[in-house]
Amino acid sequence: MLRRFSDALLPDGRLRTEGPPVRPGPGAPHAVVVGAGFGGLAAAIRLGARGYRVTVVDRLDQPGGRARVLRQDGFVFDAGPTVVTAPFLFEELWALCGKRLEDDVDLRPVSPFYRIRFDDGTRFDYTGDSDAMREEIARFAPDDVAGYDAFLAQSKEIFDVGFSKLAHVPFDGALDMARVAPAMMRLESYLTVAQLVGKHVKNEKVRQVLSFHPLLVGGNPYSTTSIYTLIAYLERKWGVWFPMGGTGELVKGLVGLIEGLGGEVRLGAEVEEIVVECGMRGQGVAKGVKLASGETIRADLVVSNADSAWTYYHLVPEKWRRRWTNRRLEKSDYSMSLFVWYFGTKRKYEDVAHHTILLGPRYRGLLEDIFDAKVLADDFSLYLHRPTATDPGMAPEGCDAFYVLSPVPHLDADVDWRTETERYRRAVSRYLEEAMLPGLEENLVVSETLTPQGFLDDYLSFKGAAFGIQPTLLQSAYFRPHNRSEDVEGLYLVGAGTHPGAGMPGVLSTARVLDTIVPDP
Repeated sequence: MLRRFSDALLPDGRLRTEGPPVRPGPGAPHAVVVGAGFGGLAAAIRLGARGYRVTVVDRLDQPGGRARVLRQDGFVFDAGPTVVTAPFLFEELWALCGKRLEDDVDLRPVSPFYRIRFDDGTRFDYTGDSDAMREEIARFAPDDVAGYDAFLAQSKEIFDVGFSKLAHVPFDGALDMARVAPAMMRLESYLTVAQLVGKHVKNEKVRQVLSFHPLLVGGNPYSTTSIYTLIAYLERKWGVWFPMGGTGELVKGLVGLIEGLGGEVRLGAEVEEIVVECGMRGQGVAKGVKLASGETIRADLVVSNADSAWTYYHLVPEKWRRRWTNRRLEKSDYSMSLFVWYFGTKRKYEDVAHHTILLGPRYRGLLEDIFDAKVLADDFSLYLHRPTATDPGMAPEGCDAFYVLSPVPHLDADVDWRTETERYRRAVSRYLEEAMLPGLEENLVVSETLTPQGFLDDYLSFKGAAFGIQPTLLQSAYFRPHNRSEDVEGLYLVGAGTHPGAGMPGVLSTARVLDTIVPDP
């Protein structure tokens, strides 16, 4: 029988838990989870806490997926997500196992949330303090302060519906969408993020400050539904955090919870196919996975944390697919990809914030190049992560650890990253040297890159897109690949490519949805 997730929620949106879970017995139903990213690990914990025997399989040599950890010469680099918001979603997972997050992970607040540097050298410190934000906005456009207050009020309204009420709710059918359509229309979800921000503020720099968030989840502010403006209020409500030791500490803790429930995490085990058999009504039913080694793992249900498009295109045999056909997947719109450069320096840059966003000379034009024209531009906007601003232990004494990412087109672009990588890295390095990291090249001691080709090769991301299917209005909620597969019974999806979408809160919420659609064992 299904248990209603809403019945387990407290008024503030947190999960009501009642004591430690019962460890699943050997005869309990078996769930196989494909992929050990945050979505897959969270799904494994939720299923294990409900009594399923769980096996997680991942093709990489360490858990975490995009959140894996790179280590070299005393430097520690989080390979992927670094902005931790809505930490209660992690607290829930520990509580489901009768434990406390703070006993395993030391989360520290980050302030400012982001330091935004414009191409002319001016900067804006983005925080959760409304008075400080008003002062920052007043420095650029005093007339936009009232507009910021109105924007934040609308962001809260959208948050109250889009996150608090809908992020954990499945959209299985058209009626599910029809029920929320009036609220979405009232909240103007038909507008893009840029359009909604533009309604409230007029200064171009302030507009950029309030509209960049979709880029953190793979969306273009000029095409992403304004539902995603809820991120502004979400960050203000719960803050921005960083785990000491890096996000790899969260991954390590989640794996420990799975194993504590009797589950297993198998690494270096690539899934070649989701085993689908014919059911009593002629429908396809997921019965396990076949590994590249030839081994078959039988299961009562399968959860895929692999990229949703890759899952359907490559793992589910085409004969069982009616909705997510190869043609439909090829015609869908995908997020941009990323060029990521991990580097360590033999000196410290004390005046650089933990999270810095460097906006280049163009904003909308650059986004059009990336998302629409799919060309690699000569200019760029960058996100610079300096974890040693919060945790100096992530680099040797007297050193700094960084990664910088640049949004770039996915692999539909005519770019040969075998020849382009070092040229592009040097261009990024020159920009950083001139903007805020003087003497960067001469102080480098560690350097590694990840390109769109790497997103395909390492993470099996369709077209090398860093965040999967793009979060446009017609690719959100009911229109995204569903958490409960439309094509195969017993197959469930979690991760950035399903509802509600990318970003840590979104990915963790995809696993939350399983509580309402996966039957109790």
